[in-house]
Amino acid sequence: MTARRWWETRGYALAAILASAIPLLWPALPPLADLPGHIGRYHIAANLARSADLQRHWLFEWGLVGNLGVDLLVQALAPLLPAERAAKLMVLLIPPLWVSGLIALSRQAGGGRLSPAAAFAFPLAYAYPFQLGFVNFMLAGGLALHALWLWVRLEGRPGLRAGAFVPASFALWVAHSFGWGMFGLLAFAAELARQRRSGCGWVKAAVRAGLHCLPLAGPMLLMLGGPMGEGALWDWKSKASWIAILLRERWKWYDVGCAFVLLALLWSAVRGRRLRFDAVTGAGALLCLAAFVALPRLMLDGAYVDMRMLAPAVALALVAIRVVPGETRLAERLALAGTAFFALRLTTSTAAMLLFAREQQVALEAVDRLPRGAAVLVLVNEACASQWHSDRVGHLAGIAVARRDMFENGQWAIAGQQLLRDRHPEAAPYRADPSQLVYPVHCEYRPTRFAEAVRDFDRGTFGYVWTLGFPARPRLARDVELVWNNRISAVYRVR
Repeated sequence: MTARRWWETRGYALAAILASAIPLLWPALPPLADLPGHIGRYHIAANLARSADLQRHWLFEWGLVGNLGVDLLVQALAPLLPAERAAKLMVLLIPPLWVSGLIALSRQAGGGRLSPAAAFAFPLAYAYPFQLGFVNFMLAGGLALHALWLWVRLEGRPGLRAGAFVPASFALWVAHSFGWGMFGLLAFAAELARQRRSGCGWVKAAVRAGLHCLPLAGPMLLMLGGPMGEGALWDWKSKASWIAILLRERWKWYDVGCAFVLLALLWSAVRGRRLRFDAVTGAGALLCLAAFVALPRLMLDGAYVDMRMLAPAVALALVAIRVVPGETRLAERLALAGTAFFALRLTTSTAAMLLFAREQQVALEAVDRLPRGAAVLVLVNEACASQWHSDRVGHLAGIAVARRDMFENGQWAIAGQQLLRDRHPEAAPYRADPSQLVYPVHCEYRPTRFAEAVRDFDRGTFGYVWTLGFPARPRLARDVELVWNNRISAVYRVR
């Protein structure tokens, strides 16, 4: 066996895994769009029993749903760390989990050698689902990559594999049901590739692959009789746009350009004669891509269902790229380019995170002006979805919940996905997400209108109004007076 080249060494792999966490090291609060709202829920779950203020506002009953990955880990750390710190620790582990999973899969498929193109895939740990703060899905996705590595490793021991993956499939489903579904696709693809290598035709190979994957089907029993949501919605216009926003962070043309660098590399591998794809990871990439095309945008009350599958598809395709024997110089250049691309994205992601975090910290100065246990109507001046970046303050009030045991109207309350409920039915329609979001008049999506909310909100429930991104005024209404403001936040008291 020839000596390992520099990108195939353990030192390189360890450096890539550790480096992937760099953008999240400095912000006290990882500035992911939905994460502050999740932190509010984590705090409620951990402290409801000993806080009279929380008990006045919230109900939380533990149950078995397919959306509990980070929730359970933060709960386990609750005796040691407050929700904000525990959440940061868990989120800090997600990019290394993805990078290590991709490395393990590439090495497994390549006979212990890492693809020279693998580093191009590493920035996808920060792809748009992560930027949106879908931390349970991203955790489950990272675990799914490692589970696929183990699945392939145990392919010669079907009994042991079946026994191990019955409980593993339930664990993945509890972390996030879409992560479990993603692993099912990847396991089927790996088994299909193996059956094809053994000489089976496509139909016979698909049947055998399906039979081997039966031990993964157990979580379907948990879904029987559960809430099915309001059906599915396909949005082909948005589906086409997900490709351009694959690496969406802060700077539009830079992010779009980086995404198309990845697509150009994949196209070169498809068309060129000097590059090829590993069968196992390549088949997984193809099935994830097929799922991206076939899945709707909304399903089972979950949003961005199709978009979540794109980053895994591209990442798996990239780590599947191999250089044909004899093309040593091409492999060297590809590895250098990939490492440079990874370093560039780490640098700009770190800068973007720091800029987002700075704006969030300015907005959070309002929290100390809110009385403990207050009920606060939150109104956020949110940019249209077509605008490349916002200040990511749409769910920032969740931090006020964690610090002040208060009620705010931006928490999620979807049956079958969240275990949190509020105690303020009279506050409707301003009691749950997305009632806090106020979009400009030209946006297609406008769940809340500022003037109507100020006029109609229930004064018996809310004692304060917190606006983010709107100019401060001496009064919002005759009975709603300004008590404090800075350049982002304004706090009003209801007389």
